[in-house]
Amino acid sequence: MAEELVKKKFPERIIHFNKLLEESPFLCENLETVHSDLKIPVPEPIVVNNHDGDPPGKKRKMPDGAEDAVTGAKVFVLPSGSVPINSHITQMVDTIKPLICQLVEEANLLKMWISFLIPKIEDGNNFGVSIQEETLGEIRTVESEAASFFDQISRYYMTRAKLVSKVAKYPHIDDYRRTVVELDEKEYLSLRITLSEIRNHYATLHDMITKNMEKIKKPRSTNSIEAMY
Repeated sequence: MAEELVKKKFPERIIHFNKLLEESPFLCENLETVHSDLKIPVPEPIVVNNHDGDPPGKKRKMPDGAEDAVTGAKVFVLPSGSVPINSHITQMVDTIKPLICQLVEEANLLKMWISFLIPKIEDGNNFGVSIQEETLGEIRTVESEAASFFDQISRYYMTRAKLVSKVAKYPHIDDYRRTVVELDEKEYLSLRITLSEIRNHYATLHDMITKNMEKIKKPRSTNSIEAMY
């Protein structure tokens, strides 16, 4: 099963990823297509009238000794309701997450397959075993990097949520709005690179395992015995 996976399924995976990289949402000729409207309008500025000539923010003395604080800006309510997520980025995430899970599962399958093929420890003739161990090391690296892709996705949503809350709290500051745009563009490029990395992992494992298939399946040859005759 594992051998068929490497020889037949991996090339199909690579072709599929190349096709995804050449079409939307992973291919955008203009980064503006990645931008998303936050639907957070800029409110009208509040004019504070100080008829008594008091400086803004100061408390006025009342005749009975009480103090009357000058009222500040009211809490801004979003007229459009909730702030929408970036649909383009979310479409990319929904496409790539099953592919990451698939890579982790198939890497784990290959790891178990090779582990069961490792022979018992003996003196000498361990060249094939070293190839098995090196292949296992590469598979573990692929598995670990694939799992880290999930963390990258969750960190993006958390970071964007904090920035959007800043935009809602300070709608007049354009820098926060611009930061959200920059973050979305950065995540688009990051997800495209992630898909390329997944494809490259499949290509690396396919190349490494197929080139060393005989040594992986039979790490200890009988050449030393045959050479005696």
